[in-house]
Amino acid sequence: MGISILVLIAIAAPALASPKIGGIRIGDYPNHTRFVLDISEKVDFSVFTLADPYRVVIDLPEVVWHRAARIAPRGKRITGYRFGLFEAGRSRVVIDLKSAVRIKQSFILPSKGARPYRVVLDIEPVTRTVMLGEIEKARQKIAAPPRTAAATRPPVPVKPKRRKLAKKPLVMIDPGHGGVDPGARSQSGAWEKHIVLNQARVLRRHLLETGRYRVHLTREKDIFLRLRKRIAIAQDMQADLFLSLHADSIKNRNVRGASIYTLSEKASDKEASMLAEKENKADIIAGIDLNDKSKAVARILIDLRQRLTKNESVRFADMLVSELRGKVPLLRKHRRYAGFAVLKAPDVPSVLVEMGYLSNRRDERMLRSRKHQERFAASVVQAVDTFFRRQRALYAP
Repeated sequence: MGISILVLIAIAAPALASPKIGGIRIGDYPNHTRFVLDISEKVDFSVFTLADPYRVVIDLPEVVWHRAARIAPRGKRITGYRFGLFEAGRSRVVIDLKSAVRIKQSFILPSKGARPYRVVLDIEPVTRTVMLGEIEKARQKIAAPPRTAAATRPPVPVKPKRRKLAKKPLVMIDPGHGGVDPGARSQSGAWEKHIVLNQARVLRRHLLETGRYRVHLTREKDIFLRLRKRIAIAQDMQADLFLSLHADSIKNRNVRGASIYTLSEKASDKEASMLAEKENKADIIAGIDLNDKSKAVARILIDLRQRLTKNESVRFADMLVSELRGKVPLLRKHRRYAGFAVLKAPDVPSVLVEMGYLSNRRDERMLRSRKHQERFAASVVQAVDTFFRRQRALYAP
């Protein structure tokens, strides 16, 4: 008796490849500057300008960047540019300008022979008044319809209440920067956004392995997140602790070591103030129009409503220093405070950890070392354990 065997072979359909940016060119002319993106296929795109500082923003579908496009050209009107994933499905190029400009024209040229498609942007110099007028016109076109009287009624103040500590507290890990906002860069070319995301993943694994915590990352990949979005994620998920991870870079390449920051509108020192000012510009770096902030949102960003939260943040920061001391290099002034926007959730204890300096070669090697990442994560877990043991003892029924 013959046996017939039917073999089914499943062939997965190849995923559609994202368009690729193969190069960037800048051409300066007496009356205008041309900015060109070589791209592998025809795409829809949008362009707009922003002031304070002067910028031009190009929004594209999600694209892949060829290494040749990473060389930043400059011109007499353009001082540099940044690019990256702005949100799922959308990439962004932010062009920094020396002075006010307006968009003269923007278009895409078709592929011809060996030449790829080209996204072309022409900008021309104008006065600041003219540029601000153009920005306002564009803003009016996309303005939301008038809100009803009920919608415009000021919110009723609600006295914040302390949430009951969950059986498994939620630890929110915030890898700083991402996407079009790369953060600091090391001497060897490594970006802060990648280093902190790697460390965040290791820390998440260590926390989950204890079986005592739920853990969530504000970003899982190289994507941009607004500062207030990071805060909102922690609040919406009712996080019990918020850890923001960073790795700074400064002019003095001899300085190295970690430092822990908590929130205060008055900085502990000049260096802390300068760092907070730099970190708080993340939204500007990514080409965000800060004029869209409602008064309510602005109030959330500048007002710490719950003194208890601030005190708990300080306690956790001190516990973290105790666990890190002797295991990782620390700055001489390793406990600092300043007005970091990302620490301003009014009901979530929050700290910002500068894990080291990418401007220092030894710190860079350390931060990229898996052995150090594991050691750092283990120390943080010890501090988290101590913190929540105290929380349970204080707030047990």
